[in-house]
Amino acid sequence: MSAIRLLVLGAVRHHGRAHGYQVRNDLEFWGAHEWSNAKPGSVYHALKQLAKQGMLLAHEVAPSTAGGPPRIEYEITEQGTEEYLALLRASLTSYDQKMDVLSAGIGFIVDLERSEAVALLRERLAHLAAWRADVVGRYTPGADGHIGEIMNMWIHSADAGAEWTRGLIERIEGGAYVFAGEGEPFVGVLAEGEANPYATGVPDPGDAR
Repeated sequence: MSAIRLLVLGAVRHHGRAHGYQVRNDLEFWGAHEWSNAKPGSVYHALKQLAKQGMLLAHEVAPSTAGGPPRIEYEITEQGTEEYLALLRASLTSYDQKMDVLSAGIGFIVDLERSEAVALLRERLAHLAAWRADVVGRYTPGADGHIGEIMNMWIHSADAGAEWTRGLIERIEGGAYVFAGEGEPFVGVLAEGEANPYATGVPDPGDAR
């Protein structure tokens, strides 16, 4: 799974409608340019591809103040919402997701109901336990020389992942955060014109992408 697909769909959904720079700015605000492949070029490419696939609806709005073609704003479609929720659920349950995918999923976990979020994380725990048991069943410490340290590393990674997941479940069950249907959600996107303290570039008022 690609983290950028989940990140872009989620960011547009949270805005309602957003142009490319807004989405890029949000992802930089979340630090996604550090822990994922959400670089400016990939963000704009993903927006265009998702629009072609019917996941986003592209709107041409006021002409660019710098001249050139009109700025494009994107809005998530019903198909895009279904894709977004499917990606979100998969990001939270699979033991073998890359860290950027899991990080993106955690960033949007409150878009789910609290009970579903807990159920998905418990499913992730079960997958981690099954994978760990399979590795341990075929791994004899010290038998494969230093190559065995590869499996040793992954076993420790599974244990750490399980410990973190159990902690998150405990916090969610204890009432942490505002989930879907519970009231005013946490605002995780920047308003139009709001300064981004983590921005890596200068806003482009002529951005039509």
